[in-house]
Amino acid sequence: MLSPAELERYARHIVLREIGGPGQQKLKAARVLVIGAGGLGSPVLQYLAAAGVGTLGIVDHDTVSLSNLQRQVIHDTDQLGEPKVASAAEAIARLNPYVAVEPHPERLGGHNALSLVGGYDLIIDGSDNFQTRYLVSDACYYRKKPLITAAVGRFDGSLTLLRPHERTADGTPNPTYRCLFPSPPKAGVVPSCAEAGVVGALTGILGTLQAMEAIKAITGAGDGPVGRLVMFNALSLRMDEITYRWSPKNPLSGEAPLTWAELRERDARDI
Repeated sequence: MLSPAELERYARHIVLREIGGPGQQKLKAARVLVIGAGGLGSPVLQYLAAAGVGTLGIVDHDTVSLSNLQRQVIHDTDQLGEPKVASAAEAIARLNPYVAVEPHPERLGGHNALSLVGGYDLIIDGSDNFQTRYLVSDACYYRKKPLITAAVGRFDGSLTLLRPHERTADGTPNPTYRCLFPSPPKAGVVPSCAEAGVVGALTGILGTLQAMEAIKAITGAGDGPVGRLVMFNALSLRMDEITYRWSPKNPLSGEAPLTWAELRERDARDI
């Protein structure tokens, strides 16, 4: 049940027909895992905490550095050198004391991805490298968890919702991340944000969109972008999308799927 203070705190949600009291109860009961407390993870954590998501898990092994503060708005100057999971937890506690935070100050890898993902209802990937994106998407497929993943660079960003463990109305499997991008790019082909740069506000836009999709997915409001890659260009202030479908050739859920260990070996070889 929602307390009187929570009813007042979430009043603007509760009056929405698409959310209401039942939707707010779903948010309170939800367990969401956020991969990365950086540029994307910062607005995700802030808005989901403000929305009343009951439990937020945070995976990040890094500490707060001065170069982070241009875009990682959940941290501040006083927290330089502090573990990001601790810094984010402190900010969430100040924002909403009704939210429980489960910090995971560790690097996501093949040894822990399945167990971490398995403990939550919904996963949000705010990582900044392809190796982690593929790892998270594979783990979500194996653990049958929905995944909201986004990426940013310079002035551009993209977002999609993955539910490959479910099927469409005609029985076709939903697409996986590997239906969209079969293999990670070779090392050095795509420059990192440290090399190419990124506008701080762009991470806020894409991270907020991820939070919006999470709220929709939890409450059942609206439709999510399954099979749609939404692309945002900040320079032209334009949003476009491409559609993608399940590919029988994808190595995760295709006609000849690989095992977890085989996928890890393949990705390491490709990179």
